[in-house]
Amino acid sequence: MYILITYDVDTVSETGQKRLRQVAKACKDYGQRVQNSVFECELSEAQFVTLKNNISAIINMELDSVRFYFLSSKSHGRIITMGKKTSYNVNDAIII
Repeated sequence: MYILITYDVDTVSETGQKRLRQVAKACKDYGQRVQNSVFECELSEAQFVTLKNNISAIINMELDSVRFYFLSSKSHGRIITMGKKTSYNVNDAIII
């Protein structure tokens, strides 16, 4: 499934800054960052459950917000971007 993850972590305190880094790292393990607090992920159901549980354990439910947008595979082909390209097609070959 194709999921767009957005998050807003309260960073006023030092612990908030730590949570922000932890959420970003958790998302990076499953997808690609396309904006500062936005990740595109192609996940199986099991991967989604694991990621959601990991993020749930990190965030402060009173201060932070995470949103998961479920998009169809057809939606992925209809993404329009402007400006700097910040992503790559995860299904393409990557040469290192």
